[in-house]
Formats: sequence, C-alpha cells, structure tokens
Amino acid sequence: MKRVIHLYLLCPVVLFYSCRSFKNLTARDVSSSEQRQKKNNSNEAVFLDNVSLTPGSNRIISTEVSNTKTTYRPSINPSNKNVEIENVSRVQLKYAVLLDVPVEQLSNILLLQAIDHWWGTKYCLGGSTEQCTDCSGFTQNLMRDVYAITIPRTAQEQYNSSMHVKTNELQQGDLVFFQNSGHNISHVGLYVANNKFVHASVSNGVMISDLNETYWKQRYKGAGTLFK
Repeated sequence: MKRVIHLYLLCPVVLFYSCRSFKNLTARDVSSSEQRQKKNNSNEAVFLDNVSLTPGSNRIISTEVSNTKTTYRPSINPSNKNVEIENVSRVQLKYAVLLDVPVEQLSNILLLQAIDHWWGTKYCLGGSTEQCTDCSGFTQNLMRDVYAITIPRTAQEQYNSSMHVKTNELQQGDLVFFQNSGHNISHVGLYVANNKFVHASVSNGVMISDLNETYWKQRYKGAGTLFK
C-alpha cells in the first residue's frame, strides 16, 4: 500500500520535469530553425534601384527594377560620345592599335583598306605591283587609289613636285622623304598618324614605321603635301 502511495506522489514530479525538458527541446528546435531561415535569407541577392556595377573598363552594367523584375542593360562609354562603337570597322580597330591612336581619328577607311591590302608586299627595286614594289611605286599607287592624285614615279620627283611642309604640321596623306646616301632623295613614305608612316621597306616590305626611330630620324629629309 505504501508503494502505491509513493508512486502516486512521484508521478506529478516526473511529469513536471518531462514537460519542462520537452519545452526546452522544442525551443531549441525553433531557434535553430529561425537561424537557418535567417542564414538562407542572407544568401539571397538583393537588387536596389539605380545601382551600377563596373566589371570592366569599357563596359557599364546597370540594373533597373520594374515590377519586381530585374533587367540588365550593357552599355558602351567611349571617350568620344559622337562615335558609335558598333559602326567601327575591323580595319579601324586594327590600325588604331598599330598606330596607337583613338579609333575615331581614323576616319579614312579607304586609306586603311589600301594599306591593309598592300601590307607585307615584298620590296623590289623598280616594282609597283602587288607582287613586289619599291617605295615610290607604293606611294604612287596609294595617292592614285585613295586620293585620285597622279604623282611622278621616283622619290626624288615626288619630293620636287610636292609643296614642303613642316614636320609638326604633317597631316594624313602627306609624303615623308629620306636620304639614305648621296644628295638625292632615296626613300619615301606616306604619313598616317602619330608620327607614323607607311612605306615599302627594303627589309620587310610594306609596313608602318615611326619617324622617331633612330634609323629614320637620322635620314629624314623633309615632308611634302600634294593637296593644293
């Protein structure tokens, strides 16, 4: 009989502690669930109005939020706002790199195409064809095909027939002359941009060189224009 009484007395105590333990356990589960929810929410991307990202120097990615939908619009920001980059040709980009000038300065596409067509043509004295050419034969062809101007055949004759200009006044299409030996003009090229000229060199054929290179600077005689 005493054992039965003791059992009755112990039951409320056991029940009290069991309920308390269960309450603590459920509280921990809810807390863990809330923490997991917060963690998951923190990984979600949040987009804000008027936010601009710049992943590269030549591209701006802007975000716009409209009706909770995020859209991306890539845009080009050239230095010259009047230039539409999608209208720039491959040949302009190529020679902008070779000449180290902004692409918008190379507007004479016909000249660039002619240079590209003749590029690498080997040198031969007296030649003036796409198989081989000398310096004055090359400039004669360029002036005819690009500018529709007929000029004499030799470098000396081209020098004599041109109106001399100062080096710091050179413009695209002017001729630059060199004296390799003796008193006569022995080499000629056509000025393009940024102190660089295109010519038919003895060693490498049609190519672009710089007036500031030691070899050409020492032999430079002057410049002339045929644009009256």
